[in-house]
Amino acid sequence: MQIWDFGSLKTYIYLLLLLLSLSAIWFYAYGIYAAIAFLNHQNPIAPDFHPAITILKPICGLDEQAYENFASFCRQDYPQYQIIFSVRDANDPGIAVVRQIIQDFPELDLQLVISEHTIGNNFKVCNLANAESKAKYSILLLADSDVRVGPDYLRRVIGPMHDPDVGVVTCLYRPLTQGWVANLEGIGISTEYLAGVLVANKLHKIEFALGPTIAIRRTVLEAIGGFPAIADYLADDYQLGYLPAQAGYKVVLSDYVIDHAIGTNSFVDLIQRQIRWLLCTRVSRPWGYLGLIFTYGTFTSLLLLITTGGSIFAWAILVITWMMRLFMGWFVAVKVLNDAVAKKLLWLILIRDLISFVLWYYCWVNNTFEWRGRQLKLTKEGKVMPITTDAAKVMSI
Repeated sequence: MQIWDFGSLKTYIYLLLLLLSLSAIWFYAYGIYAAIAFLNHQNPIAPDFHPAITILKPICGLDEQAYENFASFCRQDYPQYQIIFSVRDANDPGIAVVRQIIQDFPELDLQLVISEHTIGNNFKVCNLANAESKAKYSILLLADSDVRVGPDYLRRVIGPMHDPDVGVVTCLYRPLTQGWVANLEGIGISTEYLAGVLVANKLHKIEFALGPTIAIRRTVLEAIGGFPAIADYLADDYQLGYLPAQAGYKVVLSDYVIDHAIGTNSFVDLIQRQIRWLLCTRVSRPWGYLGLIFTYGTFTSLLLLITTGGSIFAWAILVITWMMRLFMGWFVAVKVLNDAVAKKLLWLILIRDLISFVLWYYCWVNNTFEWRGRQLKLTKEGKVMPITTDAAKVMSI
């Protein structure tokens, strides 16, 4: 065949695209294997292990169904726990919901902290630090405002900490979505990002945490320098797993799956959020970020088909690659996460993959992003710095 003329540059391009497509097929197969291993493994739970817990819940703005999200944490089948809601802005619309929760659950130890005290450029971490100052107990559980849990959540998540070597426990999550933009984002989370988490967990155990839920011993947090040590980092959740792992503590991926509401309403918001997440990966695990090129089989197999002029061989590679991609996505999202969107709109994976590849390339050369209305830039160390108003105007021209 002319396309395999080994004296031409085109042939080497074809071989590179073929290699990338085959590596993606391997990744998809391993992702299925990792998902099966996760389903077959249950974290040990000590029936009599119920240490008192302080839940830190940072708030910024009003999420959809916020009341039900907050209330789910108040309906725990757990003997002793405290919840501290923390917000920076005294006019934040989430405050009214928190006060209603405190009124509706008078039997619980609930508290609202309103403070603008700042320890760094990551305002979420500042919020957590303000809440932590009021914490009573030695185990902290950090939970985002847009997650919802069942009554067995605390028992299941805290269980692995019966082992004193376990310093951090984190959870997978299933996206709850409404609207086509949120569906597009959710399908990427459940079939791409969380598939990668399962692969990492199976290959060498995870050394990072996932933001929606992080349980951490207070002594471990103090050992890594407390919240001030991560207050300038974009990927604060990554640091809350990575730093304890470097200090010799185990990081455990719980077998409990939480619900995470995706409130993305516009395509611009989706792009901004994906850029932020990709930048988190790039600065936290640069080699892992580079390695993502070996997982974008949807794009590389399509490019192979185009560059070979639609050869039969390239068609075969594309069909195999896309089928494996869809099967891995289905297995992780449906069998592991029970994701309702993936059950109905699995084909969105292919569109989402193409968007992911474009953004992956873009984030190699871009260090700026928007977060909660703030224009920020990323340093080489993975820290965030605010962009001045004048600089932001210049960049927007």
